[in-house]
Amino acid sequence: MAHRHLARSIVLQTLFECDFRGMEDDAQILEVLKRDIAEFAPGLADMQFTQPLVENVLQKKGDLDKIIEKAAPDWPIDKISIIDRNILRMGLSELLFSDRTQVPPKVAINEAIELAKTFGGETSGRFVNGVLGAVYKELGEPGKEEVTKKKNKDIPFEEMPIERLGGGVVCAKNDAGEIHIALVHDIFGHWTLSKGHYLEGEEEVVGLKRIIKDEIGLDIELKEKLGQNEYVASDPEKGKIRKQVLYYLVESPFAEIVRSASGGLDDARWFKLADIVELNFYNDILPIITKAVNLLLKK
Repeated sequence: MAHRHLARSIVLQTLFECDFRGMEDDAQILEVLKRDIAEFAPGLADMQFTQPLVENVLQKKGDLDKIIEKAAPDWPIDKISIIDRNILRMGLSELLFSDRTQVPPKVAINEAIELAKTFGGETSGRFVNGVLGAVYKELGEPGKEEVTKKKNKDIPFEEMPIERLGGGVVCAKNDAGEIHIALVHDIFGHWTLSKGHYLEGEEEVVGLKRIIKDEIGLDIELKEKLGQNEYVASDPEKGKIRKQVLYYLVESPFAEIVRSASGGLDDARWFKLADIVELNFYNDILPIITKAVNLLLKK
């Protein structure tokens, strides 16, 4: 809606001014918002949209900045232009915290890109699109699922197409004989297991060796099956898909990890078994890792 686009432009102007001036008092910032509306959009009466958006960005700025830095690891927040970083804060705030019936995820992203093209530099649109797109994918691409439901809402679970993925708990011993596990870290703060898609017709052993090599640069040998996870995802062309991830315990040399340039990952490293206890894992990954650790401790 046109008035919402104008409202976002005013919010951006307010956030830009306050960021540029180093203003941190929330009450003062809201006064700037009211002044900007009166001066540049006197007919805009949608304070129920603009004020909550400004307040949400202010309240969650620390968390938003951490997500931006994880999604764009080569760009510390203070190195991003003031316009671009405030557009990203706005876009992420709407993408992550808005009512999706009022602000669908794709609307939040597209609006942010348009603001970047209008007010940012030559590459701002592409930069904002890349950062928000990476976060959108890590969220599971919400909104695509809603479209898919309309097309495939009656397809039973048993009839959904299946995609095969492989993953591994990668273990190695250092020179002292201590067992380590290689883990990857995603932009949402979770340590998890290296995984990826098998190619069509690819045999499991060959495929998993390729997947691990591509993602963390290690040569592996498969040892034991650990189990399988399954979840439903949505594809804009295929509709709902059952994704099945088969995990193996695999062994590699204790060599340097070379992480791929995947937008969803920001770290990868070796951990001693004793050090993984305090790490933040996804719930469906814990049973796989627990089984692997138990097997390793028995050997």
